[in-house]
Amino acid sequence: MDSLISDALATLLSDRCGFDVVRAIESGSSTTDLWQAIDAAGFADAMVSEAQGGAGLSVAAVAECWMLAGRHALPVPLAETMIVRASAARSGITAPRGPIALGTGHRTASSAVRCASVVGGRTAHAVLVSIAGESRLLIVSEAAAERCAFELDLTLEWPQSSWEAAPRLAMKVDTRLAQALVLALQLAGALDAVFQRSLAWANEREQFGKPIGKFQAIQHQLSLMAEEAFAARMAARIACLAAPGQPSTNTEQDPLAAIDPLRIAIAKARASEAALQVAQMAHAVHGAIGFTAEFDLQLLTRRLHAWRQAAGSESAWHDRLGQALVASPSRLSLDLLRQTTDFHAQAA
Repeated sequence: MDSLISDALATLLSDRCGFDVVRAIESGSSTTDLWQAIDAAGFADAMVSEAQGGAGLSVAAVAECWMLAGRHALPVPLAETMIVRASAARSGITAPRGPIALGTGHRTASSAVRCASVVGGRTAHAVLVSIAGESRLLIVSEAAAERCAFELDLTLEWPQSSWEAAPRLAMKVDTRLAQALVLALQLAGALDAVFQRSLAWANEREQFGKPIGKFQAIQHQLSLMAEEAFAARMAARIACLAAPGQPSTNTEQDPLAAIDPLRIAIAKARASEAALQVAQMAHAVHGAIGFTAEFDLQLLTRRLHAWRQAAGSESAWHDRLGQALVASPSRLSLDLLRQTTDFHAQAA
């Protein structure tokens, strides 16, 4: 089932989400056609239970789809919509049919609700916002918006009246943790795409009468890129597995409730570390052309830099891991490592 849904999404994105489409949406074009194709195919409801009209898939089952979103630089928040629609359905709420982003909010001095740097906020119809244990669905058009460094992100601020009128989920969703998992997987997909493009470029581009991939210095950089990309992918896939003793899905809980937060912390930290390294090496392999607006590489490497920082960079998640180690009864790093990576039979 996992491969069937990811193969279907890969085909759809190859047909409907070429980099020309990504460029157009970044420049302000509508996402309607792209989103309608994704939604009509049922991908946005993949984690909604079968009884409620979805496919009832776990995070592990849709992980490859989230990586595909990164590989294709998908300009709409598909993974976030999957999580929110599943959470809303479990709370008896009908979620909007448009794309839905995730936001972690705070109160301003005037009691407004403010979410800084909402990933995909510009192409989202709504945002699931969490504040002090409450999670509510807020409409983007009702917010005051500020542009962010990355074209598709927005800082949003809603009046208190919008918060009070918004549907409230029956469960608490840790939107920052959920966003970190989404981004770890999207980073893994984008990292692989950057590596594959760099490898192909090194085999095509010639200097001194032979492909630059024949030079030892380029081979060294490519091997390091492959290592970083694979490590990020492995950490992200491990993070999606349910913790020992936990069911992979539970129709009464947050869709991520079965996942160990420390595994997500490891995945986001490792993927963010890899993003910086791989982006640097990819542009070194490509030379100056990789930075140009006409060249596709920059569509991916800009996302590597943006997603590395979003929901916390590697330093922020390293801090969380360090706090967990200090709080551990044994305070042995090996015990923490076993706790977050040992799966025994469940990994099979």
